[in-house]
Amino acid sequence: MSNYKAPVTDLRFALHDVLKAESLFAAMGLEDASADVIDAVLEEAGRFSASVLAPLNAVGDQTGCKLDKATGEVTTAPGFKEAYAQFVEGGWTGLTAAAEFGGQGMPETLGMALSEMVSSANLAWSLFPMLSHGAVEALKHYGEDWQKEAFLKPLVAGHWTGTMCLTEPHAGTDLGLLKTRAEPNADGSYSITGTKIFITAGEHDLSDNIVHLVLAKLPDAPPGPKGISLFVTPKYKVDRDGNKGERNALRCGALEHKMGIHGSSTCVMNFDGAQGYLVGQPHKGLQAMFVMMNSARLGVGVQGLAQSERAYQGALAYARERLQSRAPKGPLLADKPADPIIAQPDVRRMLLTTKALTEGGRLLAAHAYTQLDAAQNGSDDKARADADTLVSFLTPIVKACLTEWSIEATYNGQQVFGGHGYIAEHGMEQYARDARITTLYEGTTGIQALDLIGRKTAVSQGAGLKLFLAEVEQFIADNANNPAVAEFLPVLGAKAKEWGKLTVSVLQRAAANPEELGAASWDYLFYSGYVALAYWWARAVAAAQVSGHTDSFKQAKLETARFYYARVLPRTLTHAASMEAGADPLMAMDSARFGD
Repeated sequence: MSNYKAPVTDLRFALHDVLKAESLFAAMGLEDASADVIDAVLEEAGRFSASVLAPLNAVGDQTGCKLDKATGEVTTAPGFKEAYAQFVEGGWTGLTAAAEFGGQGMPETLGMALSEMVSSANLAWSLFPMLSHGAVEALKHYGEDWQKEAFLKPLVAGHWTGTMCLTEPHAGTDLGLLKTRAEPNADGSYSITGTKIFITAGEHDLSDNIVHLVLAKLPDAPPGPKGISLFVTPKYKVDRDGNKGERNALRCGALEHKMGIHGSSTCVMNFDGAQGYLVGQPHKGLQAMFVMMNSARLGVGVQGLAQSERAYQGALAYARERLQSRAPKGPLLADKPADPIIAQPDVRRMLLTTKALTEGGRLLAAHAYTQLDAAQNGSDDKARADADTLVSFLTPIVKACLTEWSIEATYNGQQVFGGHGYIAEHGMEQYARDARITTLYEGTTGIQALDLIGRKTAVSQGAGLKLFLAEVEQFIADNANNPAVAEFLPVLGAKAKEWGKLTVSVLQRAAANPEELGAASWDYLFYSGYVALAYWWARAVAAAQVSGHTDSFKQAKLETARFYYARVLPRTLTHAASMEAGADPLMAMDSARFGD
């Protein structure tokens, strides 16, 4: 099992040198997030992740969670409960929460850095506190005053944790089909009855209470998604004064048997007339739930990034140490029987691809989070509206691309290790299994692709894309005479223009044939991701050259950017050609002939 070292230096580079985060935060009125505070958070979060969580990663995978079928109680892997207690004691659960609820009021961007390090160290463990953040956001925006007082403070403190209960055995993405019912009670509460599946951290022994946010339908609900309401339904009943009472009528019916993240309790939750309270307006539950879901989608993208980082660290260490064959140009270690495999061009291809996608993806994600902060704290209405539009556009790109790239990264890691990558000793096979879930929950890659090209582009008439391309154009103009990035700007400018033209082309075809959107969506998503990274790699080079980092660090950024432009960005050629091929090659075959 490889050791984990938090990438504090690269996170500092992303936040301080590229994004100028402390200046952005100050302009938003978040002066407490000074450069010193940012550095202190990165250092301590990195220490906690590496020393407390990383040693438990294999333990959680090997031991998993245990369900007592008689009581419905779940016990987590050895060490998980103690680690969570340290996490709570350190105040990490309230890092980005509002001070009025007991939080520290730090920017979401800093929360993203914490999330990456925690998820790299131990993805399964990270899932227990993750959804509490979304529950806090949903209740903060849509909860009644008494609900905020009763639920938010213990959630922010970490004494309670939250979940998101959407999926049912027969209803996945199509939530309009859900059958969970909410019957009104005389005291203003509701009785929630139904079964939810795939509920992350639905039952565990880490916190004193678990707050479930449950989608259900009222008796008078109209059909389809417009008839969905949201209810806060805790494991232990909570009265309007915030007092915890008796056990509610809900329990874990089973633990899902999963490919990976064995240390996380993924539950089938049965609600048998459980007491819940309506959150927001009747039949408007999806509006409230999307606050939680969008937060989670960005968070899952960061989890994908985290697995890429962990895979890269393991593969790099192995490639430097593993002696096998000779370098193509002759022996590097004359006193050894062989040279390190990092001398082999194909090993370097895999390492550089992972490095480029990971470090570039970190900048892409951090940028999205700065826009999330600006949408909440911008200086005026227009600034907040533009930031909200841009983060909405970037969310499916961050979620889908960073998770899919984690599959590539962990695959590359296994290839670097060879046969040793398939056995448990080095941990690479666990990263490969764990990473798979990130492409699935909070919406599969296909769902993200449809969201990007549909709601975030077609419906909005490209509003988010226009904002992003304007940023790219401004960077090119500002650096027209900067020799550090002169080799990248012509390619970046051409790709940005092509992005706009491809978008117009797809939308024009879709006006005549609605199947064109779905047919182009997957390729459009990845085309967007690769061009976005081209922008961030150019910015990384520009920022590195004027930073206080070492010459070696600066040269590494330059050489990685060159590799990205030469060997990864050309993937856009395939995606562009596929989009231009249109829907006919996909839709021409009759479904009956698929088996012929």
